[in-house]
Amino acid sequence: MTLDHGDPGDAPAIPLPTAPLANDARPSAAEEARTIAAASNTGTLASLTADGAPWASFITYGLLDGAPVLSVSHLAEHGRNLAADPRASIAIVTPDMPADPLAGTRITLAGVVERPTGAEAEAARAAHLAAVPAAKYYIDYSDFTLWVLRVERVRWVGGYGRMESATAAQYLAARPDPIMPQAAPGIAHLNADHADALLAMATQLGGFPDATAASCERADRYGLELRVETPRGVARTRVGYAEPLTEIGQLRAATVELTRRARAMAGQVS
Repeated sequence: MTLDHGDPGDAPAIPLPTAPLANDARPSAAEEARTIAAASNTGTLASLTADGAPWASFITYGLLDGAPVLSVSHLAEHGRNLAADPRASIAIVTPDMPADPLAGTRITLAGVVERPTGAEAEAARAAHLAAVPAAKYYIDYSDFTLWVLRVERVRWVGGYGRMESATAAQYLAARPDPIMPQAAPGIAHLNADHADALLAMATQLGGFPDATAASCERADRYGLELRVETPRGVARTRVGYAEPLTEIGQLRAATVELTRRARAMAGQVS
């Protein structure tokens, strides 16, 4: 069965590539989730009340090897909920939300909470304080409890039509992207000074030979995400680097190489 949004017939169509993408490598759902979780320290906790009703609460968290660590008072309703029923999930949104919030990236981490003990309790406390320094004023109060969410299920949504699940093992084995959190200055430079290079990438590497303009919306360890304007409408595409990057200092050379490849393919070798 095919599912759609019930298009009344006049919704704008998103153009598809008309040529193969040279390299559309992108982060996995697990890598996306680890990156979003590491980029924030706040989220929305869903817990269950005594009568089984869902209860949503704003929370802060740190990460212990990818597992969210909460410090919650039993004076709060969600604190009492967790003590009575360990099932919980946390929704986290990207800190750099676009103008259309539903086009932004978000994740849900679901599982059960447990109170850490022994060495893990010390590590969990340190992880929470590292992410939420203000917690030093209350974390040791007798009414506060440390909880670690044992992640069992992960859901990543990257905007309209982009979503995927990951297993707990995949999520915990993944590593946050080292490029995305620091890429904003490089992206701004590309868009301000190298629009011609981005257009060459879109037409030669990104599958849109009819593109009339392109801008960079994201850079990650695998490549650039481009917004492409065509006579057929606006689309998004990927152009991947020759090799994944390991640190932000490699981004400039990688984009220069993409430009060289795109211009070479267009017969514009300089």
